[in-house]
Amino acid sequence: MDITLGPEMKSTGEVLGIDKSLKTAVYKGLLAAGVEIPVQGTIVATIADKDKEEAVPILKEFASMGFKLLATEGTAAALEDAGVKVEKVNKFKEGHPNIVDLIRDGQVDFVVNTLTHGRKPFSDGFHIRRAAVELNVPCLTSLDTLKVMQEVIQEGKRNTAVQSLQEYLAE
Repeated sequence: MDITLGPEMKSTGEVLGIDKSLKTAVYKGLLAAGVEIPVQGTIVATIADKDKEEAVPILKEFASMGFKLLATEGTAAALEDAGVKVEKVNKFKEGHPNIVDLIRDGQVDFVVNTLTHGRKPFSDGFHIRRAAVELNVPCLTSLDTLKVMQEVIQEGKRNTAVQSLQEYLAE
């Protein structure tokens, strides 16, 4: 099983977050899916080369909020080049201890893993995402969602008020 969405899953959802703001709607959707959003702790990141330019400022902001950053070699280099304090960790296939070991040992509070090779079974990303899901560690593969989470945590707003659909439409 892999948590990344393929074409057969993109039109199917199990939860829905509704609010006046996108940030709060995404936050509510994640809560409804059972994702506990950490407000502090350790983030492990492995970012595809194509996503590094967009990811670095977001991860830098998490670091400025007090999160500890762990990253694979390429991601760590990109963060260090931007002046971000980061600790390098091994990929799954690079020996022990590696990202999956850290997740399984409870040393990671949040995982960011953008896709590099699609949904290849048994890739490093597959093992990372699988371990995160098995241990209920939040795992995001979308930088847009990561940015929204960063903003929600930073703002400290946790509006979880529930209204009926009719109430939303009446406003």
